[in-house]
Parts: sequence; C-alpha cells; structure tokens
Amino acid sequence: MGSLASHARSPWLSLGEASRLLGITPGTLRRWADHGDVAAFVTPGGHRRFPRSAIESLVPQPRSRRPLLTGLTASASRVTRAYLRPRPHGRPAVDPGIGALTEAERADLKDRGRKLLVLLLDHLNEEPRRSSLKLVEAEDQATQYGRRAAALGASLAATLEAFVRFRGAFIAELAAIARRRRLDVREATALLVEGESAVDRLLVALTDSYTAERP
Repeated sequence: MGSLASHARSPWLSLGEASRLLGITPGTLRRWADHGDVAAFVTPGGHRRFPRSAIESLVPQPRSRRPLLTGLTASASRVTRAYLRPRPHGRPAVDPGIGALTEAERADLKDRGRKLLVLLLDHLNEEPRRSSLKLVEAEDQATQYGRRAAALGASLAATLEAFVRFRGAFIAELAAIARRRRLDVREATALLVEGESAVDRLLVALTDSYTAERP
C-alpha cells in the first residue's frame, strides 16, 4: 500500500498525466515543452516526463482576482485580421474543397468562426459558473461548424487547417492581452491555459461532428 501511495505522488508526471491535470491535449503540452515553455526531460526510452511541481503551478486558480479583459471587440478584430493574413509564399491559398465553395458558403463559415471567437472571449471573461455556459455554447457552435463544413464538401484537412490557424491567432491575442493588462505571471499563465483548454475542446467537438456527418 505504501509503494502505491508513493507512486501516486511521484515527483514526475507522464505526458498524459500532465496534460489531463492541466485540461489540455497532449499535443498542446508537447508543443509547450518543445518551445521551452514547460520544464521536461526525455527518458532513455523516448518518453517525456514533467516535474509535478511545475505542472501543478500552472493549474489555473480561481479567477476572482484577475482583471477583466477589456477591449474584446478590438481583440476579436485583431484575431480575425491575423487569421485572414496571407499565407507564406508558395503555399496554396485554399484547399480544393474550400475553393469549390461559393462566396456565400465561405462567408457562412467565416461568420460561424467569428461567433466562436466571441464566445471564447466571453468565456474567459465571465465568472466561473457563467463561463462554463459560454463554453458549452461555444462547443455547440463548433459542432455546427463541423457539420456545416462537411455538408458543404470542405475537406477535413482544410477544415482542421483553418481551425489551427484560428487557434494560433487566438492564443497570440491572449498573450498580447496579458501584456496590455499587465497580468502577473500566474494570471497570464492561467489565462493561456484556460484559452488552450477551451480551444482544444472546440477542436474535438468540430472534428467529431465532421466525421459523424461524413464518416
């Protein structure tokens, strides 16, 4: 029994354990570790291990003291501009599945994306109880987006690529908000962890609904 208790409180966490503790996907935590944002080491067998103390310090605390995120309309506009920024030279402008859509159909998907963005920002700015309701609403919107993209014939690859670009612009804006609001390290980290966790949930909802629509 003593050895089991000791193992349960091991000072090291696996990738799966650490990501579950933070409420984000293993891919997100792996990316943080690759960028040096989270301490980690790789075992001789090729497995990542994370210091429990470092991961627990990143777990979001109650948000009662965090300043409100003001200027969200401007933030939404900045994310939209970053998302629509031309891609690097040599990359195709659109996937064939997206290119075959009409202007009205592409506008419909963009409008759904904007609604997702507003719900995400509202989720991060609400008190915990109301925040969870905003996230549920955002998940429903992501589900509808996935179904709509599938029904319109957009490929899954193109749909996911668009979402990943949206995600990158969104997280970059959260980092900028933290700087502008002069959040302390814990507040800024909690904001980014909450944002990553919320976007990961939306990605799962979008993917599940797309594959259900087009097995």
